[in-house]
Amino acid sequence: MTINCKGKLIDLSSPKVMGILNITPDSFYDGGTHKNEKAILNHVEQMLNEGVTFIDVGAYSSRPNADHVSEDEELKRIIPIVNLILKTFPKTLLSIDTFRSEVAKQCIEAGACLINDISAGLLDKNMLQTIAQLRVPYIMMHMKGTPQTMQTLTDYDDLVKDILFYFSERIEAARTLGIIDIIIDPGFGFAKTLKQNFELLNKLELFKIIEKPLLAGVSRKSMIYKTLESSAQEALNGTSVLNTIALQKGASILRVHDVKEAMECIKLIESLNS
Repeated sequence: MTINCKGKLIDLSSPKVMGILNITPDSFYDGGTHKNEKAILNHVEQMLNEGVTFIDVGAYSSRPNADHVSEDEELKRIIPIVNLILKTFPKTLLSIDTFRSEVAKQCIEAGACLINDISAGLLDKNMLQTIAQLRVPYIMMHMKGTPQTMQTLTDYDDLVKDILFYFSERIEAARTLGIIDIIIDPGFGFAKTLKQNFELLNKLELFKIIEKPLLAGVSRKSMIYKTLESSAQEALNGTSVLNTIALQKGASILRVHDVKEAMECIKLIESLNS
């Protein structure tokens, strides 16, 4: 399984790490941490040195009940950071965490290579058409509602079947427009209860039926720290445990706050499988 990022084929048959760079003031774990250019570049350099393949830049917090941010504010936050990173580290493969087509368009034009959309095109009717025109890889995540309403929308007839149906529908819509490189993200923590998150992880291998690369994003999420009665700051060990399980069940990309530890999970699982 490969995806084409700016003419470079990335082989996802060997798992890769996507490092998170939140430039929002209110993200659940690292909100407000990266307040200036020096802090951002130091963090990017650290992730690159630790072996990250993609860096996922987000300027709109999608944590439950997060404040809504206007498109203009999102663009004002994110475009200078894309320019800064690519000026300093021009070979970086930047993913843009956005559900807005105009943000996606401007960031790709600025040099990013991948779009990560929490809504799979459902929050912006122009997103799929824009991705088709840009000809870039597209991560589509499962979510119901919006970040402001999703935690009230946790009713399912059958959790995994419902999510599989969602992806079959969204992938067909994308294929119709000519979108080729698609990655699926089942959306841990998005419109799912604690119990549902663990059911999803337990049955993650069932998503192989879609025959698309699978992204797992469990890093420091509440399914870990609420279960362990701790905090996001104390959830690194739990993150590594769940990342290891996700890899064993077929994850191709780990989206994480802590690159070094995720790379270690991949190395150990690859040694085990060899």
